[in-house]
Amino acid sequence: MTQPSIPHVDIESLAHFDEILAAGATSMAGWRVQSVDLSGRTAALLGLAPTGSLFLGCTLDDQAEAWIRGGGGLVFPAIPELPFDPYRGVLYDADELYAGLDAGYEATPDARIYAWSRQHDEKGDTSRTLAAALHDHSIADALHEMPDGRPWIGVMGGHGIKRGDPTYRSAVLLGRSLSRAGLTVATGGGPGAMEAANLGSSLAAYDDAALDTALDLLAAAPSFRPSIGAWAGAGMAVRRQFPGDGGVSIPTWFYGHEPPNVFASSIAKYFSNAQREDVLLGRARGGIIYLPGAAGTVQEIFQAVTPNYYGDPATQIPIILVGVDYWSMTLPVWPLLQTLAANRAMARSVHLVDTVDEAAALVGQSLPTGGR
Repeated sequence: MTQPSIPHVDIESLAHFDEILAAGATSMAGWRVQSVDLSGRTAALLGLAPTGSLFLGCTLDDQAEAWIRGGGGLVFPAIPELPFDPYRGVLYDADELYAGLDAGYEATPDARIYAWSRQHDEKGDTSRTLAAALHDHSIADALHEMPDGRPWIGVMGGHGIKRGDPTYRSAVLLGRSLSRAGLTVATGGGPGAMEAANLGSSLAAYDDAALDTALDLLAAAPSFRPSIGAWAGAGMAVRRQFPGDGGVSIPTWFYGHEPPNVFASSIAKYFSNAQREDVLLGRARGGIIYLPGAAGTVQEIFQAVTPNYYGDPATQIPIILVGVDYWSMTLPVWPLLQTLAANRAMARSVHLVDTVDEAAALVGQSLPTGGR
């Protein structure tokens, strides 16, 4: 006989714990409690039946932990000596990743976590592998809990495009147009085209004069080389001057040499690049726009194309390449896509255009009326 499922409740703050307790809870069945300091709630915990509960990285008194374990609950303890919380319940933002930037990029959590990940790669320590996997699971869970109100549009492209370059400005205008159309801009989270799209989204409420001011300020630090600190610092200054919804970014410490841009409002940073790529492309159901890029961008094109190639008309998502000469001659991806698409449903979902305005217009045409 199939056992009835128990609805689970995610508890990621002490305030939420107290709210549920005040509502008259008598059992913790189905509770998933992440990174909450419950050291001051021992008496309350002892009054609750623990069967079916799960505590991830919470702070518990010995008596409360023994009660939960003895009563059928599971307790995953905090893992010492980590520069991150593997059980975190929320996504990152730029303020958290770049905390302490005034003392240099090396002092920030982003830099320290990357240094830890490099040690993990070199040593192959199982405990480190587990910590990274737990972290990425928590990020995936937090991402899953984001509201689904606005369709996601992926914007991909090279990390080497410098602030001040005309291509960078075009990507900013693209991000602004998509956000103004009621769409969520989602990028790989790095510099270059990715940063520009998130910046454009954050400037959706501003006019052209403000956009030009922001670009002029950023041009003083055109690249994250030679100084990530100067690059990120210029971005943070613009972010403070022109606050706005920069959409979502999904970067990775696998490419630690690419620091995360500061303009995305929600940052889902992973250790696993494969998982990050899969999540990013899978969530961008409104379409994906590809600006000029190199190997990483080409990989993302074909990773997104594969489901379209094997899919039916109902499962297709728009895949739009921007730059006719670039994708036809410099990196001749387009001829191969045309060959793959011949006589398949995919033929109607892949597009090559020359401008970001054409790309934005194609995305708009592909969405249902209610999603524009």
